[in-house]
Amino acid sequence: MKHFITILLALLASLTVSAQEITVQAPQNVYVGDNFTVRFIVNDQAKDFNGPTFKGFSLRSGPNTSSQTSMSFINGQSSRSVQTTFSYTVTADVEGSFTVGAATCTAGGKKLSSKPFTITVEKLSQQAQAQRQQSQQQAADPWGRQQQAPTPIDENTLFARASISNSTPYQGEQVIITYKIYTQVQISQFAIDKLPRNRGFWAEDLTDGNGVKQYYETIGDRKYKVAEIRRGALFAQESGKLTIEPLDLNVLAMVQRQRQRTGSIWDLFDDPFFNPSQAVERPLSTNRINVNVKPLPHAPEGFGGAVGKYDVKGGLNIDQVRAGEALSYRVTVSGSGNLMLIEAPQPQFPSIFEVYDPQIDDNIRRSESGVSGSRTFEWVLIPRSQGEYTIPALKFIYFDPSTGQYVTRTIDAQHVEVTPGDSRTSISNKDNVKLLDSDINYLHPLGRLHKTKATSHSGWLFWAIAALIILGGAATILLTKKRRNDEKDIAGMKMKRATRLAQKRLRRAAAYLGTNQTDNFYEETYRAIWGCLSDHYNIPLSQLSRDTVSQCLLEKQIPEEQQNAILNLLQDVDMARFAPGDPTSQMQTIYDEALRIIADLS
Repeated sequence: MKHFITILLALLASLTVSAQEITVQAPQNVYVGDNFTVRFIVNDQAKDFNGPTFKGFSLRSGPNTSSQTSMSFINGQSSRSVQTTFSYTVTADVEGSFTVGAATCTAGGKKLSSKPFTITVEKLSQQAQAQRQQSQQQAADPWGRQQQAPTPIDENTLFARASISNSTPYQGEQVIITYKIYTQVQISQFAIDKLPRNRGFWAEDLTDGNGVKQYYETIGDRKYKVAEIRRGALFAQESGKLTIEPLDLNVLAMVQRQRQRTGSIWDLFDDPFFNPSQAVERPLSTNRINVNVKPLPHAPEGFGGAVGKYDVKGGLNIDQVRAGEALSYRVTVSGSGNLMLIEAPQPQFPSIFEVYDPQIDDNIRRSESGVSGSRTFEWVLIPRSQGEYTIPALKFIYFDPSTGQYVTRTIDAQHVEVTPGDSRTSISNKDNVKLLDSDINYLHPLGRLHKTKATSHSGWLFWAIAALIILGGAATILLTKKRRNDEKDIAGMKMKRATRLAQKRLRRAAAYLGTNQTDNFYEETYRAIWGCLSDHYNIPLSQLSRDTVSQCLLEKQIPEEQQNAILNLLQDVDMARFAPGDPTSQMQTIYDEALRIIADLS
């Protein structure tokens, strides 16, 4: 019986250990302004943690992960337990009752989920607030002296400011925006609460990952220590008066505490060493910036939206090829400006060439001075007939905002000699046969026909082969007709290409899921969505904005639910790209939504 009870207890213990769950530790009631901690505790080794959103609260830090392992020995048997804790530091902002959703993770090969819980935020009465401040201010030091509130920080001692390199740019012109903190007190840390939406602009983050740039700057008769906390490049997508909204942040400043003098000998110790500084949290907001965007002059034919300073080079990779073999035509645009918005040029290829959609290769750098680098377009060409062919000179047109004029760069005409290839893929020019949008080879004249008896082919094999030939011919005719009809539907073909390109970019984005390369994930996702919308609604990338997309959705009478889904996804990707912290928990959700919306558009 003793052995049986021991075995039963061991089994119960093992079952208890194997039952993984998430427990929550959080206060039920707090006051406005209180800082508190919320903990999600998993009784196992946990991974893939996805925390909830704290609506109604300000998130100060988290999730902060810790793990604890313990060993125990019972009746000579050793057991090991692991506990993983994910904690958040949160501040109550407003009065009310708020529900915090479920957190999820994976432990022991199972998907776990916590239960939602409610926190009630109450407003502290004036009397209770005064008592709390008094108790904090009257903390006694080792000599029994009375401590007072910290020295107040006025708006001239600590403030944040945004500045822009050009307040009257052209549409599509690159401008640099810089966010700085000016301070005359020591700052221990800062956190960005809300990034500006910057409606009407395409934004690129230029913040250096090597840390915050610091230097001194004098304003009036005051000398400030400046911390450059963020830098970005903005490209106006529309002309007119646009507004850059403020950036909101919280700063933790170290301020010297005041002390009342008592007239005693202890006043001799009124020194920072004996009267240390105190951390004071202060919210800051940058100034609002008004930008007057000038429209581009009337554009010449062939302008693809390039604004900046560019050079262009390219051409064929070879000047001699066999019929039916591939060669490539490449155009590389390099310089500084809105590279990521430049559309593919339109070379005029001979009709005898089979042309594939261009592949785009970006080599774009983001530095303090702005966006620069190169964008390469490459077409794969397959000539179907031998002969001498010429690809006309290609003109690349861009707008130079420094001169206010359009500039044309030219790639010289390209000549290629196509030599005879496989007889099944080439046609001789000497017979004056021209191949146009067809894969039918030149028909050689037949010799003298001989009459044969029908009975010699009356077997079942002959009729089966004849039926297959007839069916194959009919299918070929139908497919050819469908292909020509599709080619006439330029918009439809463009939409199909846009969907293929968007799906390709999403496949690239999927490769970054579960990694720390969040910037690459959101960049590919962002390009996939905007590129698909641009081609689907025939809007040049240089003019693409949330407003133009919203207007097109209304004109196309897209259901309101789908409109909201598209606009919300664009906003979520924007916030995730530039929001501080770790956005990996949102990556799968955004990827699934982008995949669904692109499928709906197609």
